Amino acid sequence: QVQLVESGGGLVQAGGSLRLSCAASERTLNSYTMGWFRQAPGKEREFVAAIKWSGVSTYYADSVKGRFTISRDNAKNTVYLQMNSLKPEDTAVYYCAADNRRWALTKDSDEYDYWGQGTQVTVSS
Repeated sequence: QVQLVESGGGLVQAGGSLRLSCAASERTLNSYTMGWFRQAPGKEREFVAAIKWSGVSTYYADSVKGRFTISRDNAKNTVYLQMNSLKPEDTAVYYCAADNRRWALTKDSDEYDYWGQGTQVTVSS
């Protein structure tokens, strides 16, 4: 069982930046592909970004490409989401997730095995 804890959310003005962190209890985080998802009020959960176990391969939703960067530090069992040029439409609860298929890189939330509790990001206009 992998426990994931997100942090770094908050309130920011449009155009600003935030860095989310996801700390994992699992000492072998490099066994997992990691993803970030978000869910806005009244909307379905949507894919944001994913990163393979090695950190070499990444995958982004079109809506965040060029603005968000996913990265990981396996030695620290932590995954990050750097969010720049934030827009009001980025407002959501952000979740990190772990996929035990370390070779995979998917936006399908059903493929992820473990989820954090989420952290709120609010972007004001």
